[in-house]
Amino acid sequence: MRNVIFAAPFPLETTMRFARAASKLPDVRLLGIAQEPPSGNDARMFADVVQVEDGLDTRQLIQAARVLSGRHGDIHRVIGILEPLQVQLGEVRRALGVTGTTPETADLFRDKARMKDELRRHGLPCARHRLIRSWADAESFVGEVGMPLVLKPPAGMGCKATWRINSLGELKSALHALHAGPDHPALAEEFLRGREHSFETITIGGEVRFQSCTRYYPTPLEVMETPWIQWVVVVPRDIDGPDYADARALGVRAVKALGLDTGMTHMEWFRRDDGSLAIGEIAARPPGAHIVLANSYAHDADMYRAWARATVDDAYDGPFERKYAVGVAYLRGVGHGRVVDVTGVDDANERVGHLVVESRLPQRGAPRSDSYEGDGYVIVRDPDVEIVKAAMTTVIETIQVQYG
Repeated sequence: MRNVIFAAPFPLETTMRFARAASKLPDVRLLGIAQEPPSGNDARMFADVVQVEDGLDTRQLIQAARVLSGRHGDIHRVIGILEPLQVQLGEVRRALGVTGTTPETADLFRDKARMKDELRRHGLPCARHRLIRSWADAESFVGEVGMPLVLKPPAGMGCKATWRINSLGELKSALHALHAGPDHPALAEEFLRGREHSFETITIGGEVRFQSCTRYYPTPLEVMETPWIQWVVVVPRDIDGPDYADARALGVRAVKALGLDTGMTHMEWFRRDDGSLAIGEIAARPPGAHIVLANSYAHDADMYRAWARATVDDAYDGPFERKYAVGVAYLRGVGHGRVVDVTGVDDANERVGHLVVESRLPQRGAPRSDSYEGDGYVIVRDPDVEIVKAAMTTVIETIQVQYG
């Protein structure tokens, strides 16, 4: 029996989907480390769980892993999906002598300034950037790239804790909010203009075995800045043609440049108006925003299991035929407080319900989410991407969420 540790501070549904996939692999005893242990059926899939006070603290994670090893024997793998956890998991692997991504490789993906430096060293295009430790650094970078620019923590995740800066006044306020200084720099980046996409991979033994692309409507940063926008992610069926060839080649080069051996990656990239490409950032973990689920529907295959097979077994069961285009619409609206009403559901269902493969509607009485993923979602699929995009338009224009 192979002992596999799955670490997750909190048992969120999106996280537990990956844990379930790992627990179902043959000859796996799933062990857990959690700040808040799972409950119900999810608790029963773990043979043992060690609770820690801080699920992101390296020392506590190593101690918990040693407790599990003492109870159950040698550990086969240490896995987890959260980006803020990847470096710590590398440290746990090193402490226990377990195969997997090292802390150095994990940090190269996690530290966005180091990541961009390494990508540029390999000749890969990405946003111009600078670590801001003083106001002089900030003024110098503004002089180089102009306004607007993007400001974030160096180890940020996606567009969370990220600001678009349009003036020197906004820049001063954001640097203050991030407590930027000589020992705690902020990361400033060129504001990339163009169409934003993502690129996902499964890599085994340094070789990219699976590739997928998505398109964001609009960019996640625009969604965060405009609370009423209902965000859409589209997974096109056809990514083999010239529209994606250069981006896929760029993504594969990025994975190799950063030295990932085995795992799943999620890269956000832009196609500028002149057709050129630029990498926003890349993470050594599965994508969020239901992109793994959307790929499962696109390929009629369990991509959570594909992740588990890679990270636990160093194996890939593909290639998987890409049968459908898939769209995910995230539901939210204007206002604050709690969800008081959701309208237009019956109308939307009558018009595009035959295309819907999964949905979760906002629940009346639930507090408004501050995430760009909103308070619910609708997933549709069809072989024709234009039908999927039209259905997405229908969903976001018809279903309205009200708060109060």
